[in-house]
Amino acid sequence: MATVFTKIINGELPGRFVYEDDDIVAFLTIQPMTPGHTLVVPRAEIDQWQGIEPAVFGRVMEVAQLIGKAVIKAFPAERAGLIIAGLEVPHLHVHVFPARDLADFGFANVDNNPSPESLDDAQRKIKAALAELT
Repeated sequence: MATVFTKIINGELPGRFVYEDDDIVAFLTIQPMTPGHTLVVPRAEIDQWQGIEPAVFGRVMEVAQLIGKAVIKAFPAERAGLIIAGLEVPHLHVHVFPARDLADFGFANVDNNPSPESLDDAQRKIKAALAELT
């Protein structure tokens, strides 16, 4: 059965994409820890990061690094946080988000009901930052 991320990637469920290539996508989470919280996801359904081919994992990290630079630029912060949790959805995904302190790394602090406007704004800002970076 397809994961929720595969359904988003395939357009069966809505997603606010900020990056796409043949192997990797990045889209906003609907439960952000901080504004701009983005998920970097391989198109292939791979459950655990330990099971991914090293070259594909390298591409995931390469895109995560690019998204990290973009979220720092789009939401002024000194750092971008990166987490591989792997418990919520059985499809590898890397959380990348603007981080100002350790409290920003708490899944208990997510916004469970962000406004569509705030997500649209975050998508616009990240895409604009990516356009400047590439």
